[in-house]
Amino acid sequence: MAIDATLPYDQTNIFARILRGELPSKTVYEDEFALAFHDINPQAPLHILVIPKGPYVSWDDFSARGSDAEIAGFVRAVGKVARDAGLVAPGYRLLANVGLDSHQEIAHLHVHIFAGQPLGPMLAR
Repeated sequence: MAIDATLPYDQTNIFARILRGELPSKTVYEDEFALAFHDINPQAPLHILVIPKGPYVSWDDFSARGSDAEIAGFVRAVGKVARDAGLVAPGYRLLANVGLDSHQEIAHLHVHIFAGQPLGPMLAR
């Protein structure tokens, strides 16, 4: 079910619970700003989620309220995860959904990294 990204942060969302160690994840990277782990319902042969450690609902929320250090650290973490996975040469796709029309399902900013096969165009025309 899609969420309204204008609502306040919900501390009970699944990613908040993963960050608190209440739920397991198959971690591929972690630093002071971000956590990256394999998606439990992969949509590509390689599907990694990267989340900031702060309580941000969406990219809009993060870009408005995140500190310069958090924003830079998170963006650098996304790049490091892709490089460490060897994805730069073959290519990969980043996706961050925001709100109802994009079908954002979890009220915590997350970037999807898709790779492992040719992904085709974003939208069929």
